[in-house]
Formats: sequence, C-alpha cells, structure tokens
Amino acid sequence: MHHQIDSLAYSNKLRWLPPEHKLIFALSLFILGYLSTFYIQILISVWLIIWIVIYSGIPFVIYRQLLGIPFSFWLMSLPPLIISISFSSNINNFQEDVIFGFPLGNFFFYFSHQGIMQGLMIFSRSWCLTSCMYFILLTIPFSEIIRILQKYKCPSLLTDLLLLMYRFIFILTTTISELISAQKSRFGYINWRRGMYSLSLAIAQLLTKSLENYRQISLGLTSRGFNGELRTWHSRGYKTNWRYLTEAIAGYSFLLMIIFVTK
Repeated sequence: MHHQIDSLAYSNKLRWLPPEHKLIFALSLFILGYLSTFYIQILISVWLIIWIVIYSGIPFVIYRQLLGIPFSFWLMSLPPLIISISFSSNINNFQEDVIFGFPLGNFFFYFSHQGIMQGLMIFSRSWCLTSCMYFILLTIPFSEIIRILQKYKCPSLLTDLLLLMYRFIFILTTTISELISAQKSRFGYINWRRGMYSLSLAIAQLLTKSLENYRQISLGLTSRGFNGELRTWHSRGYKTNWRYLTEAIAGYSFLLMIIFVTK
C-alpha cells in the first residue's frame, strides 16, 4: 500500500500543479475542519472526495481502503462512548440522557444520547482531518514536501529525519512482506501455534535485516560525500490552473461564510 500511495503521488492528475498551492489548500482545510462544527466537517470531507477521486484521478477503491483505517479505530472506540453504566438508584439523575437501557443487578446499562453525539463528532472530525492528510499524501510526492520545508528554512535535522523515516517505511514493509511470503510458502501459518512461532521468527529477522539495511544506507551516504544534510532534486515545471485555484478560494470562502452565518 505504501508503494501504491507513492506511485499515485507521482502519477495523479494534479501532479503538475504547484505543490505549495496544494499544501496550503490542504492545511487551510485541516485548520478549518479542526475548529468547525459537524456539518462543516462533513462538507469538507465530501468536497475532498471530489478533489481526490475526480480531479486527482485516484481510484475510489484505494481511497475507500485508506479511509477504512481511521474508521476501524473509530468503530473500536464507539462502544465505550455510547454505552454507559451507572447505579440503578441514580437513574433519575441521568434519565434525560437515556435512549434505551436495562437494569442488571445493582447497575443500569443504557445507550447515552450524549455519547452518541460525541461519537458523531469524532467521526466527522476524524474523516475530515484524515481526508486533508490523504490529499497531501496522494497528490504531493514526499520529496516535494521535503523541498518545500527546506525552501522555507525548516531545520535540516528535521527534514533529514523525515526523509529517512519515510525511506525506512518502505524498507520495513518490503522486508516483512518478503519474510511472511517465504514463511507461507513453507506452511509457516498452517495453524495458530505454528503461526505464532513463525511470526516471532519474522519479527526477530525483521530487526536483523533492518539494522543491516541501515548499515548499507549509512555506507552509501558516506561513499557519496554526505555532509550532514540530505538534498532533494527536481526538474519538473509547474503550472497554475486558474480554474482549480478559483474553485479552491471560492469553496473555502463559502465554508467561512456558512460558519459566520450560522453563528
């Protein structure tokens, strides 16, 4: 999946737009979505689907799989939010918050109206903010993000760490995929007990291979005259699309207008 995300970032239909414009657009929506209400967050999320799927040409199946990651965490956190427990003797104190409930011994289990509202707020905010981050990942190559940070005098230590971490994500995913594929070909996961044993071996081998890859990268950087700062190179020309720029400004202004009108 990481390789696919990186490939889409280089081949999407918005690739030729200035990365600064896309980054400012996504960060502006991120800030607005973080500070706004439920309905504005839903509008931002739906609007970004148009940008990512239609304008950028990202397959909807891939985008849906990516959105499934935060949604799965949201579903796991939902039961503790909507199901509340209290003493049966105190039911009069929270009667207005009860949607449906039943007593069990000295306790009273019920679905909380406040908990459902909190769950909906978390859903809309996580969807909105995650969509903003996915817009950056799917339309701007990581090397260009690093170049923008370097352009605006971000400390080289931070940009070097980000670049190395991004590189090691691909190394780790490739390594663990190769190890698990080799184990599956030898029936390493034929049952639960053998699967746990094979998984422990894969984790141990992953540490060893990761250290070896780190040593190879260090030797490679030293042999190429690394002086403490990693630099990125690009030769691609960018062209401003006034239609997209106008739509982005008009849409953002429309969202701000809705916020001020509904206050």
